[in-house]
Order: sequence, then C-alpha cells, then structure tokens
Amino acid sequence: MRIISGKYKSRRLTAPKNLPVRPTTDMAKEGLFNIINNWYDIDEITVLDLFSGTGNISFEFGSRGNTQITSVDQHNGCIHYINQISKELDFNINTIKADVFSFLEKHTGKYDLIFADPPYDFSDEQFAKIPALVWENSLLDEKGTLVVEHSQQTDLSSLPNFTQAKRYGGCMFSFFEL
Repeated sequence: MRIISGKYKSRRLTAPKNLPVRPTTDMAKEGLFNIINNWYDIDEITVLDLFSGTGNISFEFGSRGNTQITSVDQHNGCIHYINQISKELDFNINTIKADVFSFLEKHTGKYDLIFADPPYDFSDEQFAKIPALVWENSLLDEKGTLVVEHSQQTDLSSLPNFTQAKRYGGCMFSFFEL
C-alpha cells in the first residue's frame, strides 16, 4: 500500500500479512481523493473511517494534513497497526476497537466525511444498514458525505440519500448526502 499525496507522498507501507483486510487500491484511492479534494479542504474536515483495516484511507487523510480522524475496526491487529504507523508518522488518528454496527448505534459524534469499506461479501441488508445507522443517529454533518466502498456486483443506488457511484477497476464508491 502506498500513500498517494501529501507530506508522505509515495511512501510505501507494508501491513502484516495476517490481517483480514483488502486495502483500497492505489488507483481507486487516488480517484476517491480527487473527488474529495474538490469538495472539501481536507485538512479542515472531521473524518470517520469505518472498517478501517490497515488504515490506508486514514493514513491518506493524515498525510494530507487532516488531524481529525477516527478509525474504527474490530480486529486487534488492525488497530495495533494503525496506532503503530500513526505514531511513526505523527498522525493524529483516534482508533476505536469495536464492531462497526455497535459503534454506529451508540456513537453521537458528527463528521463531515464518513468512509466505510466493509467486506465485499456483505449482504445487501448489511450494506443498507450502514447508511441507515448514519442517518438514524445523525452522524453526518448537514453538508457532509458518506462514501461506501463495494464491489461492482453490489448496487446501492436504491438506498435513501444516494447521489452517485464511481467505478475504479473492480472497486465502486457509492456517495450519499443528506
């Protein structure tokens, strides 16, 4: 995995092989951040990274100057790795070890951007539950965006507040706004 831009541009990071993850590809991440960069001042927004895995997306935000990042994952190894790299690179990433659905049901924070990268083999109901909990608990700022990464076989366009989908190789990003 590689950081695309910012202070640590082109820096390669090697996550432990025993983590149950599928990091977002560099091509897809670059496309995503081109979109986000056009919508927001990246260093000024609050970011919630759900199913954060290796921290790939959180590290990209950190490298681009963001200091308000919360990463949530249920795997101890993932949280440990994010904390290790965050300390090495002096990123301000708040890690939370939790089941994402439990976290979303109880959390009360507000975010400008919420990024979710759940397992691609989630059922349609599991995918739908992510935006539903974000809306139910008012976790997104009124001008904020929820981005859900998924495979091209998954179609989230019928869910409430869906605005668009972008495809990068086999990866899709679905965007939701209030």
